[in-house]
Amino acid sequence: MNDVVEYLKSLQQKLLTRLEALDGRQKFLRDPWQRTTGLAGEGITAVLEQGAVFERAGASFSDVRGATLPPSATARQPHLAGKPFRAAGVSVVLHPNNPHVPTSHMNVRAFSTEDGAGWWFGGGYDLTPYYPYEEDAEAWHRTARQATGARYPELKAACDAYFVNKHRDEARGIGGVFVDDLNDGDRASCFALIRSIGDSFLDAYVPIVERRRDTPFGDRERQWQLYRRGRYVEFNLVWDRGTLFGLQSKGRIESILTSMPPLVRWAYDHHPEAGSPEAKLAEFLKPRDWA
Repeated sequence: MNDVVEYLKSLQQKLLTRLEALDGRQKFLRDPWQRTTGLAGEGITAVLEQGAVFERAGASFSDVRGATLPPSATARQPHLAGKPFRAAGVSVVLHPNNPHVPTSHMNVRAFSTEDGAGWWFGGGYDLTPYYPYEEDAEAWHRTARQATGARYPELKAACDAYFVNKHRDEARGIGGVFVDDLNDGDRASCFALIRSIGDSFLDAYVPIVERRRDTPFGDRERQWQLYRRGRYVEFNLVWDRGTLFGLQSKGRIESILTSMPPLVRWAYDHHPEAGSPEAKLAEFLKPRDWA
């Protein structure tokens, strides 16, 4: 795991540097932490708030050890449940100010049982737009396809299946790529795929930000953004395995919840006006072959 940890630390620093330059106003608060009880380990929680581009941005690193793997981490490998483990990862969630700029998430991670009986990687990135821009969706998926090569169709399908609010039968966004419990083939090839995902994330996202960050908007668009953020919160708290892993393993709550947007709203039985850009989003979110 030491080679993975070194890569993740360098990835976090690259992300922080480029995202600070992209925002141009605020810097990340870097909060190093260490724990010696419960889910022991160390990390750097990094959060930027009230920036020129990002209302909240998180790009955090963690390297932790635990006495027993929780159920959320062994959904497909139940024979490893209860074993001591080490887990490391970088998690990024970006909530923009401008509703025309999509929210985005990226995570790359690795798990290993202390006895070496099991190891696996996971990772991916997805895009959550508030307004439908086909140009952005196509560019996003082209970059994802270039990064993952022959495995793109498989990883795209997994992303489409995972990022769904099942209680609403509604996709969270337009997907991207996603893989979990990755241990097919040799370790080197699995690690290489995860590095390719981590290294290509900003190449996929930054051009979209630069294209949309100055698009004019008013209160109507802002209220729609806050309403749609509610769907993001619902997914993270109900379905997201990473959030559940952190909570079940008694992880650092402040770090886990940096994925949440700072402001959000729910409206009872809300339906956007027929034919409006807001109404068109529902059709836009249905999975398709964007690349």
